[in-house]
Amino acid sequence: MSGLILDGKALSKQLETELTVRVSVLRQKMNGHVPILATILVGDDPSSATYVKMKGNACRRVGMDSQRVALGNDTGTEQLLAEIESLNANPLVHGILLQHPVPHQIDERTCFDRIALTKDVDGVTSLGFGRMALGEPAFGSATPAGIMHLLNHYRIPLEGRQAVVVGRSPILGRPMAMMLMNANATVTICHSRTRNLPELVRSADIVVGALGKPEYIKGDWIRDGAVVVDAGYHDGGIGDIELEAVKDRVSAYTPVPGGVGPMTIATLMRQTVEAAEQSLQG
Repeated sequence: MSGLILDGKALSKQLETELTVRVSVLRQKMNGHVPILATILVGDDPSSATYVKMKGNACRRVGMDSQRVALGNDTGTEQLLAEIESLNANPLVHGILLQHPVPHQIDERTCFDRIALTKDVDGVTSLGFGRMALGEPAFGSATPAGIMHLLNHYRIPLEGRQAVVVGRSPILGRPMAMMLMNANATVTICHSRTRNLPELVRSADIVVGALGKPEYIKGDWIRDGAVVVDAGYHDGGIGDIELEAVKDRVSAYTPVPGGVGPMTIATLMRQTVEAAEQSLQG
């Protein structure tokens, strides 16, 4: 019997329907204005350009606006910081997304951290991460926050469960671990240099693949009945986990594509709408 499919594509469509209603209400409260997500694309990386376009399309689907800032490959840190400050100061902009990665000459962390906390709808600032980790109000990093929404929607038990997160990036693996811990799971963070990685993965009730390496996590590492979340996406439509080898014996899994990816963009839209709603309360 195949495991339950954690269908992020279907849930993201449901979320977009709900967001359309919330944006309509905001339009009335904001004198005809709607929430705006500003996207900053530095350089000419084709994958990054595609992701930015997808986010702009998602904004339009729910009735929001997107403001695209495109900067050249020769952009420096100070120039990028100035653009971020301008967006921070613009009351019509409710969310700011700096597309990763940026050219090597830019201090990416400094630029991420210049984004105002109230507009950090992608959850990339150090302050936002710290507040989220401590259970304080903050927008979570979009991909792990989307995963948590997906797990909650399908009522996957987390409390007391053993979770293994394979990957430690600041925008995926680390915030994922903190969110699971805040949900009372017992969490082990692993990475490519972890010793005895197969044995650690086999101990897990919940496995999250967030390493960014195609099918790095082998099917025989995963025990029967586990919940498998694959946050990777690579050429050929495969993720970080050998999903074909485990679909018939795990209790639930995210498909690739159609699992985690759609939830990332839907979460970005949801958090921008929340930022706009919060701005009216201030």
